[in-house]
Amino acid sequence: MELPPEYNEFRISVPQEFESVFTHFYFAENTSDIRVTKTLLPTYQTILLFCFGESATMSTREKTTVSVDKCMVFGPVRQSFEYMLPAGCSILVANFKDDAFFRFFGKVSIEQSVRHPDELLEENCFTDLWHQLAKLASTTEQVNHILEFCRPYLQHQDTTSKLLSSFENDLLNPVKVIAEQTQQTERNIQRKQKEQFGYSLKELNRYNRFLKAVKVIEEETGKQNKVKWFTIIDECGYYDQSQLIHDFRHFMNISPAQYLKFQQEICNPKSK
Repeated sequence: MELPPEYNEFRISVPQEFESVFTHFYFAENTSDIRVTKTLLPTYQTILLFCFGESATMSTREKTTVSVDKCMVFGPVRQSFEYMLPAGCSILVANFKDDAFFRFFGKVSIEQSVRHPDELLEENCFTDLWHQLAKLASTTEQVNHILEFCRPYLQHQDTTSKLLSSFENDLLNPVKVIAEQTQQTERNIQRKQKEQFGYSLKELNRYNRFLKAVKVIEEETGKQNKVKWFTIIDECGYYDQSQLIHDFRHFMNISPAQYLKFQQEICNPKSK
């Protein structure tokens, strides 16, 4: 379905000071007369969403529908889900990076779940924050207000978490390398990864492989080229076509060919 011209969406970069906390902010508003439904690709991030005007709704693969009145936290986002913006609805989404959610709240959800952020802090500060944001005139002001609100709550990232966040050598075992560098056991590194990031490195590697495949597909269709599936399999490190299809069904519940067909309705925060 083609998006109506009255549907507006864009991403907002964060200042350098907050680059280890948020990857970006995302804004969308629907000023048309019809409901707009989009699918969010998995991001392996936890998101904090503020909703203004009419309530947005989210629908998981298990067909659980959640209405978002003011604000909620969701993630880590391991699988795609649909979100629906009725007429007169806008959303502002903060995307936490790596272990930043843990550094903010002191805990992280191992399972994908939807919660009101006030439940995590046992106070009403996020409901109060929503009321403050609702009074501001522009998205830029809202983002700056959220950043200032976050500043006193954030804990510093420790050495182990910094190493886990920045490890980029695909040929080495990050758990083994970081354990040696920090003189810890591999088990302790794995535990910290799971507790503070909300997912294992094995999960993340699988997701990154899938994300690379998505990127290649988007690049080829952007050039109006016919997608060569076996080239993607080879470039992205898949054993065969069935493994590629299995990953698409795992993360999105659709096949790679269906992804080609429905690209316009899918929001991929990593490609912008």
